[in-house]
Amino acid sequence: MKIDKSTGEILREKREEKGLLLRQVAAKLDIDTAILSKIERSERKASKEQIIKLAKILDLKEENLLIQYLSEKILYEIKDEELGSKALKVAEKKMKYIRKNKSGN
Repeated sequence: MKIDKSTGEILREKREEKGLLLRQVAAKLDIDTAILSKIERSERKASKEQIIKLAKILDLKEENLLIQYLSEKILYEIKDEELGSKALKVAEKKMKYIRKNKSGN
């Protein structure tokens, strides 16, 4: 997974690599071409459902693309927070705790 590229950049590169036009992929997603263009330029965020469809259309590993998508979602929520990094570490510990206790029931 490339951390130096946005989800949009990854999607655009793969679409172009496969020789697909913006309108072709947009049609498969049932969205307007302008919306997909904005997603590729990181001016608009795709939905989780769109990310899953795009992984299939572009032959990308769904798990990797979802991780990329979720990491950006978290990043843009806390990037300007002074305590963002610390909050992220606490959230990770809480997530592990919740999953551990959930599986123990």
